[in-house]
Amino acid sequence: MVEDKTATTAGVNVGDVVTGTVEHIAPYGAFVRLENGQKAMVHISELSHSYVKKVEDVLELQQKVTAKVIKIDERGRIDLSIKALKPRESRPPQRGYGGGGEMDFEKKLSMFLKASDEKIADLNSKMKDSRGGKRKPGKR
Repeated sequence: MVEDKTATTAGVNVGDVVTGTVEHIAPYGAFVRLENGQKAMVHISELSHSYVKKVEDVLELQQKVTAKVIKIDERGRIDLSIKALKPRESRPPQRGYGGGGEMDFEKKLSMFLKASDEKIADLNSKMKDSRGGKRKPGKR
């Protein structure tokens, strides 16, 4: 399905900001009745920048919402996004070598290699027999 950026449906265009009322909630999203009478859908992934387990955690029936039109398909169905109108929440920096913010690549690589070498050494010591010989995998 190819998205048409110039698609329009009775005065609604991709990129427009519209308001409407939540009419129906499904496990995968919510259906919204726009002010012009048309129906549109907000997929659960378009509700918030953070993870949403249930649509009901974010929306309720008869709630007024403002959203951005992100797609109109060839059948005239309108897809909305509420999160497109919200600023993305900044996440606190992560620890370790997963995303330390100020830590440069060389430092992260060095930490990873050190941890990896320690794990390999630990595994090798566990594989050695009590008599000092190497144990074959699967044998005790």
